[in-house]
Amino acid sequence: MTTASKSDQAGAGATINALREHNETFLQTERQLRLGGGVKAIERQHAKGRLTARERIEKLLDDSGDNPGFPGFAEFGLWSAYGMYQEHGGAPGAGVVTGVGPVSGRLSMIIANDATVKAGAFFPMTCKKIIRAQMIAEMARLPLIYLVDSAGVFLPLQEDVFPDTDDFGRIFRNNAVFSAAGIPQLAAIMGFCVAGGGYLPVLCDTLLMTEGSGLYLAGPALVKAAIGQDADSEELGGALMHSEISGTIDFREKDDDSCITRLRSLMEAQMSVEPVGAPPCSPVEPELATDRVYEVFKAEANQQYDTVELLRCIVDGGTFDEYKAEYGRSLVCAYTRIGGHPCGVVANQRKLTQKKMPGGKAGPSTSMQMPGVIYDDSAEKAARFIMDCNQRRLPIVFIHDTTGFMVGRDSEQGGIIRAGAKMVNAMSNCIVPKISLIVGGSYGAGNYAMCGRAFDPFLTYAWPGSKCAVMGAAQATSVLATIEEASRKRKGEEIDADTHRQILDAVRASYNEQQDIRHGAARGWVDRIIQPHETRNELAWALAMARDWPRDREFKTGVLQT
Repeated sequence: MTTASKSDQAGAGATINALREHNETFLQTERQLRLGGGVKAIERQHAKGRLTARERIEKLLDDSGDNPGFPGFAEFGLWSAYGMYQEHGGAPGAGVVTGVGPVSGRLSMIIANDATVKAGAFFPMTCKKIIRAQMIAEMARLPLIYLVDSAGVFLPLQEDVFPDTDDFGRIFRNNAVFSAAGIPQLAAIMGFCVAGGGYLPVLCDTLLMTEGSGLYLAGPALVKAAIGQDADSEELGGALMHSEISGTIDFREKDDDSCITRLRSLMEAQMSVEPVGAPPCSPVEPELATDRVYEVFKAEANQQYDTVELLRCIVDGGTFDEYKAEYGRSLVCAYTRIGGHPCGVVANQRKLTQKKMPGGKAGPSTSMQMPGVIYDDSAEKAARFIMDCNQRRLPIVFIHDTTGFMVGRDSEQGGIIRAGAKMVNAMSNCIVPKISLIVGGSYGAGNYAMCGRAFDPFLTYAWPGSKCAVMGAAQATSVLATIEEASRKRKGEEIDADTHRQILDAVRASYNEQQDIRHGAARGWVDRIIQPHETRNELAWALAMARDWPRDREFKTGVLQT
């Protein structure tokens, strides 16, 4: 064995360990996040005779194995509010559990307030997380089931919860609009539902309520203060009152178990939604084992890997038809299937590739293209591929590991902005489901072109340890440190070597924190952080969720620069 090959092997081993270690670290944190407000808060919920949000969801879902096409619960937004609101004691998962799973054989979006976190109060990220879940359901026309158990708005942060277009009121607006659009919505009040939050369940199609729960615009104390009236909780908004006097609820249930049984029965009678079915094609095992992703993938910027080989760990064996394989090689485009679901794939190539250019008498000339960079010919290729996928009504999976578009004189003269705009235009106007997966880095305009968060992806997934920012840490640190030093010099401060190093270290630490995928997931820019070896299953389930995607829209791109 040569010295070089030993070095390569050592580097590969480091990458394998790093990715696996990232995965294990993330899994440990997720186990903690799933405890919500903690063990004592869970015990307090049980002492009230109520289940926790996760226990309710577990009972609501079909038994594992009943639906082989979608066997479990795909939770979204688990990392929401991670590291945020620490001055208020934190809000794990933003105090609400959201995700898709089969209920009586029908894939449904479930939104359940977690009463173990600040009594299920709404933080700013709670609103954004619920609205995101509603948007996913709207795009795929999934039924929504709300398990309501909330104290209402978290008042210390009311100005960031109450008024804007992506705040509390938008949830109710969506309830009304979805109902008009024929998207089924069922709500079960299984605790308290107070103040403006009371409109959420009442704006749904079907409303259930358990005994001992409360639904009212103002509780006893506020009613006494506002109008001087003495009334207890049952008189104001108990299940019996709403069942026999106000007529607000459709079903009064004894307890959580009874309520969940009723929900499942109602979903069985939901004929506007097709039951979970088999994928359009028979699934075929991938050519490479799914856990080979740990060997193929290289996280370090100075290492390369073949994206086609990575895809062979994910897609159905024998179905990979690479589009224009010898042209625009810095992007890999292919028609394929994942778990029996036909789709298109657009993925960044993370190895050096060669570009051939027209030449004179001497023939074509060649140039090398850097790994993970989008060049003009690749953008042109991807734009046409995206348009063709729309013609075929094929969902598109975008797999990110990019530093962005190529810069410099040759690239600008070659029309990189024009080519990139064409790709962005085609991607923006897609009428098919767009699923994004960040496996490495997703930087700058490269993130945009690969269907970043601003471009209405159906779902955004990410691997542990991945990164997303306007540029890489090395470049950003240098620029930001230079700006900081210039600012200090204008104020008369002298910048010596130690100060320069301190500024550089502080800026680097701050930027590294911001580009960490957990930072983005906390703010709702990523729906789900997945285990690398589960990528195939996760993407197959995502495609299954999009089965009922509307097909009545016409694909148009508008004006393209040619």
